[in-house]
Formats: sequence, structure tokens, C-alpha cells
Amino acid sequence: MTVYLVPALAGLLTGAGLIIAIGPQNVFVLRQGVARRHTASIVAVCAVSDIVLIVAGVAGLGALVGAHPEVVTFAKAAGGLYVGALGVLAVRRCLRSNEVIEAEATGVDDRGAESTGRWIAVGTALALTWLNPHVYLDTVITMGAIANGHGNGKWAFAFGACIASVLWFTALGGGARRLSGFFASPRAWKVLDAVVALIMLGMAVALFASI
Repeated sequence: MTVYLVPALAGLLTGAGLIIAIGPQNVFVLRQGVARRHTASIVAVCAVSDIVLIVAGVAGLGALVGAHPEVVTFAKAAGGLYVGALGVLAVRRCLRSNEVIEAEATGVDDRGAESTGRWIAVGTALALTWLNPHVYLDTVITMGAIANGHGNGKWAFAFGACIASVLWFTALGGGARRLSGFFASPRAWKVLDAVVALIMLGMAVALFASI
């Protein structure tokens, strides 16, 4: 049993090191958590997506992606466009009137509109995960290579990395919900959206520059 403890711990630490970073996906989870909108669904989507990618990397998908760099190039182009669009939307939110922000913060009462909003949020989380080229470079290729270096303990490594992902997204979403009280004023929302815009647009520029 102890022979698998070391690779599992290594996977936990490696997963945490690669996942805990300020990027579009984490920023989106943070903002939705602060807004108390579909946090559980978004956390579940991000964690499950990470688990699928980690397992795929350990199973050998990393070598396949590495042999076809055009996959990463496509992800950079598509991800750059999508993240850039989200950055523009964040800028637009910064320019809204205080009345509009306050009205939006009250939530959606219509059940149909709430359901539609949930699917949009889930779709955005999926796009930010699967169109992010760093996911394939870090989670699939790098983590897959490190895991396979542990030989028979590679799946213990994968298990540890999966646990790190679940813990991180749960803590991020839950912690953000606790911060919602600090965002009672429209000014606080504008500051948050300004930070979101800078990160998203900066990431878009970086992605296009790396093609």
C-alpha cells in the first residue's frame, strides 16, 4: 500500500502546482462563485473535465498530442478568440450603469431563464477548459509524462492529481461564495470585472503571440 503513497502524494502536489494559477478558467469560477450563480454545476464541470484530461494523459494521449502540434495550435487560435470575446464582455460589464448591476445582482426569478443561464455557464466552463492550450501542454502532456515516470504507480499519481483538482475547484467555488458579501456595491463588481477583463485580454494576446 505504501508503495503507491509516494506517487499519489506526488500527483497531489504536481496537480496542485499546475492547477492553482490565475487563468481564465479559475477567474470564471471565482466570478460565478462571488455572484452565487450555478457554482456547484461549474465546479463539477471543471473538476470532471480535469479528471478526464488527467486520465487521458496518463493513458498515453499526451504522446499523441505531442506528435500532432497542430492540435495545440488550433486550441491556441480558438482559445484566443473565445477568451478575447470574454474579455470584451467583461469590459462592457465595467461600463454598465450602477442600476443595471444592482438589478442583475438580485438574481433571476424566472425558472426558464435560470435554466438557460445554467447551460450558458456550463458551456462557458467547458469552453474555457477544453479550448485552453495549456490544458494539453500541462495536464495532458506534462502530467502524463511525469505519471508514467512512476511506472506501476502511475495510476496512484493520477488519483492524487484528480484529488488536487477536486479540492481546488471546490475550495475556489465555495470560498468565492463567502466573498459575495464584499460585492454588495456596484463599484466592487466593476473592479472585479476590470481584473477579469485584464486577465482575459492578456491571455488572448499571449495565445495569439505564441502561434
